[in-house]
Amino acid sequence: MIRKLAAAVAAAVLVMGAATDAEAKANFKFATLAPPRSPWGKVFKTWSKAVEKKTNGEVEVVWLWNGTAGPERAVVGKIKSGQLQGAAITAVGLADIHKPVLALQMPGAFATWADLDRARDRLAGDFEKVVKANGFHVGGWGDVGIARVMSKGFPVRVPADLKGKHPGVIAEDIIGPKIYEVIGGVSAVPSSVMGFLPKLNAGQIDVMNTPSLAAEQLQWASRLDHMNTNAVAFGVGAVVMSQKELDKLSADQRTVMIDTGAMAAKALTTRIRAADDESFERLKKKMTTHEATAAEKAEWKKVFTQACQRLKNALPGDVLSKIGAC
Repeated sequence: MIRKLAAAVAAAVLVMGAATDAEAKANFKFATLAPPRSPWGKVFKTWSKAVEKKTNGEVEVVWLWNGTAGPERAVVGKIKSGQLQGAAITAVGLADIHKPVLALQMPGAFATWADLDRARDRLAGDFEKVVKANGFHVGGWGDVGIARVMSKGFPVRVPADLKGKHPGVIAEDIIGPKIYEVIGGVSAVPSSVMGFLPKLNAGQIDVMNTPSLAAEQLQWASRLDHMNTNAVAFGVGAVVMSQKELDKLSADQRTVMIDTGAMAAKALTTRIRAADDESFERLKKKMTTHEATAAEKAEWKKVFTQACQRLKNALPGDVLSKIGAC
């Protein structure tokens, strides 16, 4: 009887010890649309290794790649509910946390990365305060690339060339549909980011407004054959984390997560911009390209300005005026 009791106690101690070890290790699951071998993926994996090393294995960052965690709106919801601890998301996803962030992707708002940087730096403090109040921590801002119009079987030189065509738009995006509304006669096709490829394959989509790097990494580029080289917009995003989950960490662990996350974001800025430029040069050799004239750029600018005016009420705080978009 005594032996049986001792064995039971020993087993209970072992179970309790295992549970304590499991609880001691904090697992942070992050979602991303990026493939693991992409420039984004390589930096994220390096960040994960740095966190594990600097916390002596007490914190593990695990990535769910290729949009497997769902569309960005769903991902934001999963972070709020505790199913995920963070994500690398675009401005469209960030808009579900703080809508004015989406203004940074307004077509025609910026001519260069430097222009975007100035506007983002000016607004980042206010953005991050609201994001934190909504339960999120911005680990670092990042970039997706310079968006350009790519098409299948025809050139898009001026806005009117989109009439009767079927451009893909992210289902949660409010900017793209408003631009096509201004042009008129455009049948936009809403989709999740991961849904664009099958729709391109099926011929349901024949136009994409996308950065070159994203078009290559997500396999859209091989389904398109024309490109207008004019820079339409600057795709941006950020790594966000659940503030609640960060607060569960020790002070040292939290510092590691925040500091290494900021370093990863800084590294991404340089790497992604360079990679997007390289991708653009590759695609120019594969696609039929069109260099927009000054008159054509003026036509696009007119459409962007009209769409911007229509979006002012949809993006609070007069943020479009603050960044000089309209």
